[in-house]
Amino acid sequence: MRIGIDCRTILNPDAGEKAGIAHYTYHLVKNLLALARTDEFVLFFDHRARGIAPQFLEPNSIIRFFSFSRYKKYLPFVYSHILSASTIAEEKLDLFHSPANVVPFRYGGKFVVTIHDLAIYREPNMFPSRQGFSIRYLVPRSIQRAERIIAVSESTKRDVIEFFKLPKEKVVRIYEGVDHDRFIGVGSDDAVAEHLKRTYGIKKKYILYVGTLEPRKNLIRLIEAYYQALQRGPSLMNQYQLVLAGSKGWLYEEIFEEVKSRNLEQHVMFLGYVPPGDLPNLYRLATVFVYPSIYEGFGLPVLEAMAAGAPVLTSSVSSLPELTGDAAVLVDPLDTEGMSEALEKLLKDTSFRASLAERGRRRAREFSWKKCATQTLQLYRDSIVD
Repeated sequence: MRIGIDCRTILNPDAGEKAGIAHYTYHLVKNLLALARTDEFVLFFDHRARGIAPQFLEPNSIIRFFSFSRYKKYLPFVYSHILSASTIAEEKLDLFHSPANVVPFRYGGKFVVTIHDLAIYREPNMFPSRQGFSIRYLVPRSIQRAERIIAVSESTKRDVIEFFKLPKEKVVRIYEGVDHDRFIGVGSDDAVAEHLKRTYGIKKKYILYVGTLEPRKNLIRLIEAYYQALQRGPSLMNQYQLVLAGSKGWLYEEIFEEVKSRNLEQHVMFLGYVPPGDLPNLYRLATVFVYPSIYEGFGLPVLEAMAAGAPVLTSSVSSLPELTGDAAVLVDPLDTEGMSEALEKLLKDTSFRASLAERGRRRAREFSWKKCATQTLQLYRDSIVD
């Protein structure tokens, strides 16, 4: 097979990090190259990714840069959907894979597309309105024309079938994975705690959230739940900081304002973006990991937290029950009081936390990037034959 993969999300030059779709693409491509030695992969990068692209040079890979991507900010549609389509078509691929929801508008060859979530369709009020053209036209067109759609969870698969009226055999669920070796963590607890104190100012035991600061992550209710628990049991809750790690997203100001209005500045910490090297130990030392999202297509931070051995409290909606199985405490994300009581119960019960952490580790071992890549290869073969 000669497979093309859109790698433009890897090492987003604007964000300077491998997050979200970039994280998925990075690990999928690495594992595909290791597994499919007799196939050929043409990897398409933005010209600003010249520093990272050589990591993907293997006997079975070819690197291509969109040299005209330097003009992206002036003619974004022309870059993303016309010029890029011509460059891809020149490679005479058996199949093209877009890991990022949308395929270039003018591309006429066979392709598959990965859909990570349909949050913007489910909860449109939680996103800025400037994405209208993409959600009304580009995403639906890509989905309808694709040979196959990869959905990263059964929940996302159901959403794709429901919103776009597709036959269920066209949509294939392939879970994301986790790098288990990375999330074991390194160093003694005391040494890690000292590093976190020195680097981030974390001085107490802590309740952790990792993810973008944006409305659908439901952080205002999490802060309210923490506040309610603090009011009920100050002697317990004063032992724990609420630590929110992640980049600022849309309407992040409302989250900061909630902390200020509750006079929680001494209790709630905003770490900003945390480098990948620090994440495993940040998860590992968390007393509880909380992820109260209103909607997720997969929920990678939850999987990472389980792999690192953190007890997880998360939402009972969308993909999160499917992801966690019996390895997390699930709460209604709209029930602030229920969230607060569940958090307090977890903090009080050491043996329950230990049991939950062990179940989480076992559950996380069911997900791997190798399994993801193996199933994706089979999907490529099936798509080419059809």
